[in-house]
Amino acid sequence: MDLKSFTQAIEQIADEKGIAKERVFETIELALAAAYKRDYGERGQIVRAKLEPETGKVEVKQIKIVVDETIIKSEEEIAAEEETRRLATEQSVAVVAMREPSASPRDQPVEEKADGLSVGVSTETEVSADEIKKVRFNPEKHIMIEEARKIKSDVNLGDELEFPLEYHESFGRIAAQTAKQVIIQRIREAEREAVFDEFKEREGEVVSGLVQRVEGRNVFIDVGRTVGILPFEEQIPRERYRIGERLKVLITLVEKNPRGPGVFLSRSHPRLLKKLFEIEVPEVAAGTVEIKSMAREAGSRSKVAVVSHESGVDPVSSLVGQKGIRVSTVINELGGEKIDVIEWSEDPAEFVAHALSPAKVISVEVNARRREAYTTVPEDMLSLAIGRGGQNVRLAAKLTGWKIDVRPPASAEATASRPKETVDPSSQEPPAEPEEEQKEYVPDSRDKVIVESAIKEAEQEKPQDDAAPKEEKPKKKRKNQPKSNI
Repeated sequence: MDLKSFTQAIEQIADEKGIAKERVFETIELALAAAYKRDYGERGQIVRAKLEPETGKVEVKQIKIVVDETIIKSEEEIAAEEETRRLATEQSVAVVAMREPSASPRDQPVEEKADGLSVGVSTETEVSADEIKKVRFNPEKHIMIEEARKIKSDVNLGDELEFPLEYHESFGRIAAQTAKQVIIQRIREAEREAVFDEFKEREGEVVSGLVQRVEGRNVFIDVGRTVGILPFEEQIPRERYRIGERLKVLITLVEKNPRGPGVFLSRSHPRLLKKLFEIEVPEVAAGTVEIKSMAREAGSRSKVAVVSHESGVDPVSSLVGQKGIRVSTVINELGGEKIDVIEWSEDPAEFVAHALSPAKVISVEVNARRREAYTTVPEDMLSLAIGRGGQNVRLAAKLTGWKIDVRPPASAEATASRPKETVDPSSQEPPAEPEEEQKEYVPDSRDKVIVESAIKEAEQEKPQDDAAPKEEKPKKKRKNQPKSNI
């Protein structure tokens, strides 16, 4: 064996698959043991191989487990087990024969039971816990404790003893194929475990990936050593994804699957907004400025409350950046989502007033027991404080954790909803004007003279009004009048 080439090949496999060299050596040892057992081993035999990387020497050993009479099945138990297995097989064949040919397998019950036994289920699952521990004695696999103590005095039940075997360097074609399959399978398993461990540690972090394909509503993104899935529920509404487009996504969950680790991504999670600010704002990454709370409606608008732990550092300006360059970078990454950066405050009234930004608040009254805040805003900013569809006040309530009631100024509200005043006549004298209206009218002689003179003047002016030419109104055409041909 060329040890130099062999070692280089192992290192290359370890680097390409991202697994440790020790795992590759373990895989080769398993393959050698499987090949040896295939050609030279016995049924039920446990064979292990040990490869020395420095010398290339291979040692093959047989493993035997130490047992005694208490954990070995008796002949009666073995016979009963065989009879139970035979009855179960007959019952399963009878059930299959009774089924209609047209019936599909999905229509049949998952589990058929007969005589208290489940058809197709191992009989070991039906026995008690003490019986499960018992095993059939196999001289190639087990050794009695009396014989084991002759070899090793301090051996106990369940211990393993090693017996060296003669190693054969030549293997048959089938044994070589077996070793090849073992190596491929084990390396794939090791690669899946390495990928799972890597991404499990990165849960909650932001990664950059390329859109690989779109299947239905799900988007598959290449994030390096594996492909993550972006479900429809975690996508930004109305966002379009193009093949080959690079996106920043949040790793929300990593779980093991038979085909490899399942990595689930998100573009709508509020934590993505926080991680993007940590990338763009050094003060947030260093801890000088802290993001206390966030409220987000993905694809539309978000609010971020920040506080500074160092005097002389403006938290809002740190996130906005010079000429808004920092917040603009985050906005562009999120597809134009609007972001309001406000200053966090320990005073609930002040915090609620800041949360309703960009609207200006006149006053805030808080009810700490019910966690309610009653805010007063100018009439011209009432719609701005509420927002389209109540979005601004809804995000402010999520950001602060308080129930917010937005109201117009007290003067405008009072004039709009003030009830009419009622006066009690027994307690106050009636006003003067209603008294004069209720007085009885008595005609005077002067009124008679004034009326007569007015009548005379009207009679003198009447001919002049009649002499004035009257404007002739155009005659209306009849509907059925025939039109002239001229």
